[in-house]
Amino acid sequence: MSKHMNLTLKVWRQKNQNSEGKFVTIQANNIADDMSFLEMLDVVNEDLTRKGEDPIYFDHDCREGICGMCSLVINGRPHGPNERTTTCQLHMRSFHDGQTIVIEPWRAAAFPVLKDLAVDRSAFDRIQQAGGYINVNTGGVPDANAIPIPKRIADEAFESATCIGCGACVAACKNASAMLFVSAKVSQFALLPQGQTERYERAQAMVDQMDKEGFGNCTNTGACEAECPVGIKLTNIARLNREYFTAKIFRQEDVHA
Repeated sequence: MSKHMNLTLKVWRQKNQNSEGKFVTIQANNIADDMSFLEMLDVVNEDLTRKGEDPIYFDHDCREGICGMCSLVINGRPHGPNERTTTCQLHMRSFHDGQTIVIEPWRAAAFPVLKDLAVDRSAFDRIQQAGGYINVNTGGVPDANAIPIPKRIADEAFESATCIGCGACVAACKNASAMLFVSAKVSQFALLPQGQTERYERAQAMVDQMDKEGFGNCTNTGACEAECPVGIKLTNIARLNREYFTAKIFRQEDVHA
């Protein structure tokens, strides 16, 4: 049987990128502890709408921890207090009756606020468009064993590919660095045969685009890995550095000569 609680929310409200924002105190009453965090916000928004007030604007989509849309900083932590958990998979039983919860958007110059808790993360799209693809014609779906790949390499590539692009790494970093995201997207191709054709061009293009977008530099504090909801590892950043510096030494055609 679910328990119910009353909460005080301090929510960041901001009309658009060019307006000043501020925290607004909102009461969330009769919240069931088996609700997800986003369901709690839905209940709050229904109450605000009944009162004729503007509902809280926030991003969401699948609500299954897959799409990476739910981008909230909750009590100072991206996605909230639980490790390896996205905001949409965070349940209200992680909080207690009478608690004050501070909710704010990702804080990064490269992620401008659209409205309230939603930010523009199209910078990630442009980074992927710069090099996160392959031009190899792979044809139909091949047999799983058609291209022999050591299990360790396949596992590492898969782990890198699990990045959902939510941006928690940027929000957690004191420099708003996107290195964990970029390194994961580079690694998932660099480790596999299909990604070799543009291996070094990819690293240069994606890092260059990352810099153009205004993300900060990596100083290896590890906050990105600690707050990543899917556990992307810092070793990806080491691989990205190797890919990038090797690309500065060799031309792509020399590597595959």
